[in-house]
Amino acid sequence: MERNVWNKLKEWKNKKDRKPLIIKGARQVGKTYILQAFGKECFPQTHYLNFEKNKQLAKIFEGDIAPFDILRDLSFHLNTSINKDTGLVIFDEIQNVPRALTSLKYFQEELPELAICAAGSLLGIHLSDESFPVGKVEFLNMFPLSFEEFLKGTGDAKSFEFLSSRKKFESIPQIIHSHLWEQLKIYFIVGGLPEIVKTFVEYKDDLFNALQKVREKQYNLISTYIADIAKHSGKQNSMHIERLWRNIPAQLAREHDGSAAKFKFKGIIPGVRRYSRLAGCIDWLVVVGLIIKARIVNSGQLPFAAYATENSFKLYVFDVGLLGALSDLPPKTIMEYEYGSYKGYFAENFVAQEFICSGVKELYCWKEGTAEVEFLREVNGDVLPVEIKSGGVTQAKSLKVFAQKYSPKYRTIFSANNLSLDPVNKVHRYPLYLVSRF
Repeated sequence: MERNVWNKLKEWKNKKDRKPLIIKGARQVGKTYILQAFGKECFPQTHYLNFEKNKQLAKIFEGDIAPFDILRDLSFHLNTSINKDTGLVIFDEIQNVPRALTSLKYFQEELPELAICAAGSLLGIHLSDESFPVGKVEFLNMFPLSFEEFLKGTGDAKSFEFLSSRKKFESIPQIIHSHLWEQLKIYFIVGGLPEIVKTFVEYKDDLFNALQKVREKQYNLISTYIADIAKHSGKQNSMHIERLWRNIPAQLAREHDGSAAKFKFKGIIPGVRRYSRLAGCIDWLVVVGLIIKARIVNSGQLPFAAYATENSFKLYVFDVGLLGALSDLPPKTIMEYEYGSYKGYFAENFVAQEFICSGVKELYCWKEGTAEVEFLREVNGDVLPVEIKSGGVTQAKSLKVFAQKYSPKYRTIFSANNLSLDPVNKVHRYPLYLVSRF
């Protein structure tokens, strides 16, 4: 499956001042696959080393970590020569050997001509006391497939080409809008994890069977993530982290109007009611990429961070497909789009995921009194409020309250409806599937 990070990898390869590259992301988002495919297509030789599977590799980094010595020892281990000018070296699951991570500093300083990539899904969890190569490495984040990547990956090239080639305010023919809306509902079920998307593609000629197979895979994958939590966070802590993660769908669905609710700490773990007792669990899930955090601000002014408090936020699942599985919501129900207020938080979770995939670093939402807007975005110095509506009813009272108080350049509503612009009232209405083009 062709991913958006592919071009970024090629740009990195061609940089004159290239540094070792670290790809971060949750497990199962495709880090290993993309690096191996990148090596195969763009380098004469690729040398792959997995620090989780091969524990013996840690011994190479126990003594001095001089780059030329490490390269020599890796050559003996792999039983092949490593050309520092033309080869690619991949350190996978690098968090398992912290001194390997430290060594990247010296590779950058003493052997900058060597192309070296590292990948890790638990970076920040297992770094021990070893020094981090600050300023000596570059980072690239990977996420589940976006909706447009999903279209391309499932063979819907016409839809992908239409979205990628259309101009921002170009109208969308109704027949194309209807098709894209149906594909979006399928994406709500499948999500963007490559293994799940691959399963869908294998069975997609029989849609009902394909979606059943997808849900089975998702349940298995959730079990894998839970096992990961237990393995890497300690017995007592892992129970709290698992409960918190599984509780997110219920928290999102708590509001009757369909919008995602502020995260409440009471009732998740018996006896725990305060943020301070859950902060470590939340941070753990954020660091490993299993949740998305949107901070709630009480002002529509910049900088957003100045108006946010540490214990006021919303949490979303990092993949909308897994959200459905964690919610035990049948695929048939999602396809029929008849699941009450759940539609609202599915749509909101999707938007949060798309924003993150498109490069937004921090998510913010706004709440003052009883008025609340799902997302605030800063674009070229302007504060733009974004309201999410799951269906075709797009009245947005809170958006009007925000506009009256802060006079934004324009306000945006994403919904099930086709594109429409209201320049008089400064309202842009877009279909949900255009979120990444915002």
